[in-house]
Order: sequence, then C-alpha cells, then structure tokens
Amino acid sequence: MWMKTVFWGLLLFMLVATTMAVEYGARSHNSGPWSWCDPATGYKVSALTGCRAMVKLQCVGSQVPEAVLRDCCQQLADINNEWCRCGDLSSMLRSVYQELGVREGKEVLPGCRKEVMKLTAASVPEVCKVPIPNPSGGGAGVCYWAAYPDV
Repeated sequence: MWMKTVFWGLLLFMLVATTMAVEYGARSHNSGPWSWCDPATGYKVSALTGCRAMVKLQCVGSQVPEAVLRDCCQQLADINNEWCRCGDLSSMLRSVYQELGVREGKEVLPGCRKEVMKLTAASVPEVCKVPIPNPSGGGAGVCYWAAYPDV
C-alpha cells in the first residue's frame, strides 16, 4: 500500500514541477547565467574595438602591436560577467562580417578566410588569459561557439 502512496506522491510532484518549469521558462534558452547577457534584458554588449583590430591583424598574419593586445584583453576583462564574454566576442565577429559584407566560405580580408577569423576570435579569452565558463576545466579557454557553423 505504501508503494502506491509513494508512486502517486512522486507522480503529483512531477506534474507540479513540470507545470512550474513550463510556466517560468526553465527550458527556455533565456534561463541560466547567460540570460543576463541578453540585450533584450538591458545588457549592453561591449563593442570590443581592441579585439576587432587584434582579430583582423592576427587573421591576415600580421604582428599584433602590444598596445592593441593590451586594449583587447583589458576590454574583455572589463566585462564583469564572464558568461557574457564569448557572447560579446560573437557579436563583435558578426558585426565585422556585416561591415565587410562577408558570406560563408569567403575571404573576410585578403588572406583571411571566415573560418580562420572565427577561430581566432574564439581563442581571444585563451590568448588574454581571461576566464570564461569552461566545462572542460581551467579558467580560460576557447569560446564554445567556435564549433558551430552559424557564427
């Protein structure tokens, strides 16, 4: 008899928990620490102008001046929420693509393909030793979106 009671109690609990999750958007892409980085919630995306310059220079194989590297790393470190750093880099990269009128598989700049620029931008946290959420361990790393084709 007690097994039936436990079963019905768990079933009722699951029903209530599922209803609450749907109501409060727990399965939404806007839940979790990264939701604080959404411009729709008032978050101001950083332009990362120093990183724009650094990524463009690195992608074409040019030497990056120390001042440009320092500016980029400082701008990235100034983003208080480490969950927002990769998102801001992704936004910066999309704006570079838009500015240059880049299409998939094309050169972004002479001698620099889109895929190379994407990997260069994604590795900025590692180059700067600025922490980002990294499930594989460690404090710095490569932005997760480097593995996805639509960035």
